[in-house]
Amino acid sequence: MDVYKIRGGNRLQGTIKVSGAKNSAVALIPASILANSPVTIEGLPEISDVLTLQSLLEEIGGIVNFHEGTMTIDPSEMIAMPLPNGDVKKLRASYYLMGAMLGKFKKAVIGLPGGCHLGPRPIDQHIKGFEALGAKVTNEHGAIYLRADELRGAKIYLDVVSVGATINIMLAAVLAKGQTIIENAAKEPEIIDVATLLTNMGAKIKGAGTNVIRIDGVDELHGTNHTIIPDRIEAGTFMIMAAVAGNGVIIDNVIPFHVEALTAKLREMGVNVVEGEEQIYIPKTDKLHAVDVKTLVYPGFPTDLQQPFSVLLTQAAGSSIITDTVYSARFKQIDELRRMNADGRVEGRSVILTGPTPLQAATVRATDLRAGAALVIAGLIAEGETEVQEIQHIERGYSSLIQKLRGIGADISKVPVPEKAAVNK
Repeated sequence: MDVYKIRGGNRLQGTIKVSGAKNSAVALIPASILANSPVTIEGLPEISDVLTLQSLLEEIGGIVNFHEGTMTIDPSEMIAMPLPNGDVKKLRASYYLMGAMLGKFKKAVIGLPGGCHLGPRPIDQHIKGFEALGAKVTNEHGAIYLRADELRGAKIYLDVVSVGATINIMLAAVLAKGQTIIENAAKEPEIIDVATLLTNMGAKIKGAGTNVIRIDGVDELHGTNHTIIPDRIEAGTFMIMAAVAGNGVIIDNVIPFHVEALTAKLREMGVNVVEGEEQIYIPKTDKLHAVDVKTLVYPGFPTDLQQPFSVLLTQAAGSSIITDTVYSARFKQIDELRRMNADGRVEGRSVILTGPTPLQAATVRATDLRAGAALVIAGLIAEGETEVQEIQHIERGYSSLIQKLRGIGADISKVPVPEKAAVNK
């Protein structure tokens, strides 16, 4: 078992570069299945989710080459091989294989997805979309079976704004006969990224980034080259880190428009956020003010930044409230932060944090990806040496994190420890 050891107190200074977007990558890679010739995606983050998807595509016959962030996928020999177990259960975004394989082969068998435990995240809207397009969907022995004689365009209204359902329906619809209209669609930048790839492959998609997406089915899709967008959640994590532990940090390879909700809250707290074309500079912040935050679907404050942001609020003067309207059970970092002397309590869908509170080093556990990022930030400002366990969650979403943080002055290392030393089991 590997853990992170973090010695707090070092002020961070310099330039840190953002990798390609995890939430785009996990959809772009399955989308390549729909092509009839090789697809090359540049700028992918080197994270475990990407490697898992590579192995899944190879399992169904794809020829995949991944080197230094560039992945070339030849889908020409892929088959509709069932994927009921194994790697498919390691990440939640494996559900994109449903839409892609259904679109390409008119059938798929995919195990129920895994990933972080954040409370109820049903895939009923995905299934509703597939059924509207003409697929029969059944749950058999813990796997989803999708079958269709043919797929036909349909008008689909999503009862809940869902990034996953929006993308999955797009994947299934691009090769369907006729026009598909997705209403109440999600608007995230990652959806535009996937639509751009599909369009470059020959798909006809209009309205990505708005709440109504129109897709005119085509007969086939071809290979293309695509460069992924920067990861706005990683960028936001580094912005929060710079605000609480920085002595002047430049976040490079970022689209400032994508992190506007966070920027607004940071400024409200007293953080000076200086925006460039593809960079954001955050100078040292001397005093932080308490603020209230409510997570919302894009372009609102992202639920994925709620957990890292909670660490920042432990250092703000006064009481702050975070309300997560997206995932009700996404406050598992609070118990771990309390081990480090944070003053926080969960009440329903909200957490109340009072500061500023000096954090103390402790042995803590990353319960999920973004909770892990929060604990890393906490370790950077805590007195003493913090040990973060269950770091496999963190490495699902942050590429080369140790190297990046050490590059701006953090005292952090990844070390193996015996299994019996683990806590909080």
